[in-house]
Formats: sequence, C-alpha cells, structure tokens
Amino acid sequence: MELARPRPSRRRFLQGTALAAVPYALLPGPRSGTQVPAPDHHGAEWQPASTANYTTANRPTSHPVEQVVIHVTQTAFTKTLSVFQNPAKQVSAHYVVRSADGHIAQCVRDADIAWHAGDWEHNTRSIGIEHEGWVDQPYYFTDALYEESAGLTAAICGKYGIPKDRRHIIGHYEVPGTDHTDPGPHWDWSRYIHLVNSA
Repeated sequence: MELARPRPSRRRFLQGTALAAVPYALLPGPRSGTQVPAPDHHGAEWQPASTANYTTANRPTSHPVEQVVIHVTQTAFTKTLSVFQNPAKQVSAHYVVRSADGHIAQCVRDADIAWHAGDWEHNTRSIGIEHEGWVDQPYYFTDALYEESAGLTAAICGKYGIPKDRRHIIGHYEVPGTDHTDPGPHWDWSRYIHLVNSA
C-alpha cells in the first residue's frame, strides 16, 4: 500500500510560482569585476563555443600558428553558432563570417585549438574560419563576406607572420585525410588571395 505524499503548502506553492515568474533580466548577473573578454579581432562579436568543443592552449607559445583554413558552414550563421555552443557536437572554429554583411563572430580564442580541420596536427597549427553558405550555392559568397573575411585573414597572417599565399591559406578540402569539399568549386581563390594581400 502506497501512502499519499503530503502536498506542499499554499504559501510554498505561491513562493515557487513567484520565483518562476521573475524575469531573467532581474536575476543577478556575473560578479562585479568579471568581464567578458574582448575578441582577438577588432570588430568581431564574441560568441564563445562550448569549452567541450575545443582545446585550451597558449598558442603560439605552445604550438606555432602557421596556416589559415577556409571552411563553408553548409548551414546558416546562427545555426553554426548554436552547433559550436552545443557540448555534444565536438566541433568548433575560431571565427564565423556571415554572408549578408560580412559580420564576424569569434567562437574560440586564437590562442586555443579549435576542432575544425578534422586532423589534430592541422588543428594545432591553424586558425579556422567558417563562412556562412553552401558549397553549391555561390550567391552566399557576397562581396561583404569576401572583403571582411580577407581582412580577418590578413590580420591573422600579420599577427603570426604567416605568408599570404595559397600554401598557407588553404581550403578544408586540402587537409590530408579529409572527406570535406569546402569551400568548394565556387570559392574564388584568386580574388580572395588578392583581397588578403590588399587588406
């Protein structure tokens, strides 16, 4: 025979209901003195990936940064950010560039190792930049996307002494052992490298 559990008092019930109704904006924020760190790239928006999706490091002291890997998301900008913020996904990139206006979000610090290339050695020594779009839909590769991404890549190359050439700025498809095809046949490499060198 199961005994009936005592019911919560009316007062306790009302307290719980009132607490549930408090808007999140009124709840305490971060402790005073704590600050959200600024992105590494001027003008980027900080949209941190889950700490389960990258490796904390101290690059370039712990690992040299020698390449930039160009990716295409195969999904929307906001969906990409949510994937990187999901600890079950086990994937991230340092930056994501939006198609419409070239807006840049930073998800992983340059000093840390994003899990973007599918190859540990390439992950440790590269910065990964995702671009919103699909490899078979070239209209996602807007002027704004090319220009803002090229400015970002030029800044990364300048910061780490990376030559601004195709040997050091590579597509995901060029990582050994990958099954990826991005950025795909519609990515204009000549234009991109010219923009990087002009930035």
